[in-house]
Amino acid sequence: MSQKRKIVQCVPNFSEGRNLDVVEKIVAPLRGKEGVNLLSYEPDKDYNRMVVTVIGEPEAVKAAVLESIGVARDLIDMNKHEGQHSRMGATDVVPFIPIRNMSMEEAIALAESMGQAINEMYDIPVFLYENAAKKADRTNLAKVRKGQFEGMPEKLKDPNWLPDFGKPEIHPTAGVTAVAARKPLVAYNIDLDTKNVDIANNIAKTIRESSGGYKFIKAGGVEIEERGICQVTMNLTDFSKTAIYRAFEAVKMEARRYGVNVLGSEIVGLVPMEALIDTAAYYLGLYGFDMDKVLETSLME
Repeated sequence: MSQKRKIVQCVPNFSEGRNLDVVEKIVAPLRGKEGVNLLSYEPDKDYNRMVVTVIGEPEAVKAAVLESIGVARDLIDMNKHEGQHSRMGATDVVPFIPIRNMSMEEAIALAESMGQAINEMYDIPVFLYENAAKKADRTNLAKVRKGQFEGMPEKLKDPNWLPDFGKPEIHPTAGVTAVAARKPLVAYNIDLDTKNVDIANNIAKTIRESSGGYKFIKAGGVEIEERGICQVTMNLTDFSKTAIYRAFEAVKMEARRYGVNVLGSEIVGLVPMEALIDTAAYYLGLYGFDMDKVLETSLME
């Protein structure tokens, strides 16, 4: 009997969202490779960041993404980088998500192999986070990234923050990269009709888990100057426990305290169909609605 094909998803985030020529050069190694499918890439001018989603066979995905990381190292100078999103490296994060016929343990091993390869090939120090973390205080990406690119040289001098791979010195232009194995998450932003970023930050603080809010929500506030608004930007780390609609309604409720309205929301990257089921059922008042009611589920069987 032939071995079942393993499928992994990788969602590398690169610190470039404005120079579209650089964007295209970074994603070029992800095109036309056997065993690799480039699903999406979304550059964002305000965040000056790009979220890429690729899926395929583990070693093929690893090799293609590794090539893209090399392009990012050569073309992005973090000393000149500005944007609304926290960041510490040209390739900021590289999470692996097991999708089919692959265990979390195998995804962790892939993350470790990738971290070692990034350091050996490009001399970029690497932290492991989420399920791949070797220390409890590195599970949360926010703690790993704290200090960002500018503060990372000093942070690496702390014996508690030695990289998992590499010397305790940032790459002079590419900074530091974090690699993970994790469950699927939903990157979700909600627009507010205010320019006051303090309001967005206050709302984020109220709803996020680290401040006593909803479990499985990581959140912060950012100003989108070009659009004259602010966003509550979130990662929903377990949408089966804290659904998208719950995050949306919580932000709407808290926004009323400040006389602020929600204008709309966006999903960054791709979203699993399962993440939309609870939200559709909530807003449509559907009874007994689940994946079995979705047409595409039958087509995939």
